[in-house]
Amino acid sequence: MTTKSSGFSLIELLVVVAILGIISAIGIVSYSGYVSGAKRKSAENVMQQISLGQTEYYSDMGIYYLNSSGTSCTPSATTSTQIETNLLGGSDNINDEMGYQLCIANHSSNYVINANEIGGGCEIEMTALGVFTRRNC
Repeated sequence: MTTKSSGFSLIELLVVVAILGIISAIGIVSYSGYVSGAKRKSAENVMQQISLGQTEYYSDMGIYYLNSSGTSCTPSATTSTQIETNLLGGSDNINDEMGYQLCIANHSSNYVINANEIGGGCEIEMTALGVFTRRNC
């Protein structure tokens, strides 16, 4: 006596669930990579906007705007807000969604813009000549 089963076996269901799990894990890793890359590119775009703001500030004041009197600075929410106020016309370009904080320091009678990822290790530096240096990104 043979019985005919019209459903799926437990093994077949487990294989399908395992395959779906693997595909979703790969998708999540790829998605988070795209998000971090987009945030990094957004920070670099804001740094270029700051460079344009520096040109205007220099033509008005005769000096570059700096968050720090030294050759280095530590990006923070305060320095980011100061940059928005003094160079970007008060716009909210440097926000939590961007994921980076910025500051501007003196660099050989010019300036250098530093950006640090909030809660991460990525550090981006842009010189007045528009040269980017990325560390731990």
